[in-house]
Amino acid sequence: MLLHIGEKILNSQKIHRVIDDILEKRVRGMSQQDIANKLGVDRTFISRLESLGEVRKGGRVALVGFPIENCSELSQMAQVEGVDYCLVMSEKERWEFVQSKTGVELTNMIMELVGVLRMYDSVIIIGSDMRVKLATSLLDKDVIGVEIGESPLATDKYVDVNEIRNIIRQLHS
Repeated sequence: MLLHIGEKILNSQKIHRVIDDILEKRVRGMSQQDIANKLGVDRTFISRLESLGEVRKGGRVALVGFPIENCSELSQMAQVEGVDYCLVMSEKERWEFVQSKTGVELTNMIMELVGVLRMYDSVIIIGSDMRVKLATSLLDKDVIGVEIGESPLATDKYVDVNEIRNIIRQLHS
């Protein structure tokens, strides 16, 4: 995708490829200085790039997701793994929740939930591509998004419990 910024035209796909390449080289053990030298940039650029995506480890973790097919399995695993707050719902539970509230009540509940989630160091959001993006902008913190489909999702999706367990363990280590 081409982006126009003033007189410049930027290729955002190229930027993403270069960033992915930088991070892959760092994962394989290449130093920040070596990568910076190769690209002709300051080492601090590589450091700041890493800082942008850094997730705090060892803090309080929340897990939110819908529409989930295997809610009970996911909830049980979250409890065993020490997740501090867990809210996972099936499509049926989500609609029952929405329909049991007035517009004002629902708005207040959503605002309250955002406030609660902001108290956690890391929040794992399982949902559609749109919900993950929305949660990331609303929470303005370490959000780990696990996309389970394109929006709108109208049916329950099976979530790989081991994938979520691994994310939680990485956050706690």
